[in-house]
Amino acid sequence: MYINEKESYCPYCGETISLLIDSSIENQEYVEDCQVCCSPILIGVEIDHDGDISINTKKENE
Repeated sequence: MYINEKESYCPYCGETISLLIDSSIENQEYVEDCQVCCSPILIGVEIDHDGDISINTKKENE
């Protein structure tokens, strides 16, 4: 397992959040609470063949 720390933002409060990403899984989707406002964020992660990590965050209820 390869863990990478990446930053993204909360779609509710706009604050920067820190995420730990398991880069051994190419496509991931999970819910994590914002570290600032505690709202549930739907986090989508895609890792391409070069190992570049793309993170998409959106409100869980949308």
